[in-house]
Amino acid sequence: MQARPFRSFQFAMSPKPSAMSKSVALGAHLFLLACVMTALGMLAIAPPSALSQTPFYQGKTVRIVVAATPGGTADFRVRALVPFLRKYIPGNPTVVLEFMDGSGGRKAANYMYGSARPDGLSLGALSGGSVALNIMGETGVMYDVDKFIYLGSSEGASHQIIYTRKELGLDSIEKLRAASGIRIGAQSVGHVAYVSGRLFAYFIGMKDPKFIAGYTAPEVDAALLRGELDARSNNPTSVLRRNPDWLEKGVMNFHAILEAPKGAKHPRFGHLPEIESFAKFEKEIRLLLLWRSLRVIGSPYVLPPGTLQERVKILKEAIAKAFQDRDFHTEHEKLAGDSADLIMPDAMAKIIKETPRDAEVIDTLKKLSGAGPLPPR
Repeated sequence: MQARPFRSFQFAMSPKPSAMSKSVALGAHLFLLACVMTALGMLAIAPPSALSQTPFYQGKTVRIVVAATPGGTADFRVRALVPFLRKYIPGNPTVVLEFMDGSGGRKAANYMYGSARPDGLSLGALSGGSVALNIMGETGVMYDVDKFIYLGSSEGASHQIIYTRKELGLDSIEKLRAASGIRIGAQSVGHVAYVSGRLFAYFIGMKDPKFIAGYTAPEVDAALLRGELDARSNNPTSVLRRNPDWLEKGVMNFHAILEAPKGAKHPRFGHLPEIESFAKFEKEIRLLLLWRSLRVIGSPYVLPPGTLQERVKILKEAIAKAFQDRDFHTEHEKLAGDSADLIMPDAMAKIIKETPRDAEVIDTLKKLSGAGPLPPR
């Protein structure tokens, strides 16, 4: 077999570039550099919106932890806000409610303070009683109201009224005082309605009243109609929204009102005697001053301590815009049955900071908020 001859390969060398080709290459490089510089210049002068990233809340779910049960006035107040919160948070996130009733508002407040992540995706719609429980140093409180981040409230006025079943025939304050063992129902020990009921009993001077807790808001109404309870304290809005016939048809006898703030007359119940008219001593007036201070903050929207400031700013602005939206006020009145009475974030934080913290008065309010007998007058 004859060997194949070895083939040598020669690499052709490019001819030396001419002056013209050098000029063309240089021109191309200069053109490319000019394009890059132009692009950088456009980026430098572009408005922030052109460079902004996708909004943080886009595609996210914001959870509102509600310190109430479904179907109550607190629930409907929050529901009125939901579509407007979604509308005004950049990115239009999904907004869902999670109900966390219990322990007079402690359960939701404890969760928001100690367990909710400070990522701006969890808001609390707390009970106003949550603030009172902390200031009074009640057991089971594992939060500090001075450290929450406040977003405001749509409930600035927070009146309470007390009423009894008509069948009892207690159509005057004198008859109410004379009746013994009146059963007053409420949601839980420490709940706003529970404390208000005890305040009415204390100031009116009811004889050996019985306080029965453990209901949801609608269950208290049902228990009254069945005769399992004799009385309850409630906010006027709830009565007029859920049971307007109780006033219009005289199903219940209405006895007194606790105004918060004092002097803000309710259009339907302003004729009732105000609770302070039953006060006997200066310390009792201070007691009511403390309670009113705790109630005028309504049901505060809060964020956990440590929430990122840029998200705090976004949520504060969103709630402020929602509160200014006329359609929000229409929706609030439709669902909650009354007009929104707004408190903005800075005003709310100021009210809480300046709430009277007199030790003697706090001790009395603490006894009125607990499960023991009413304190002596």
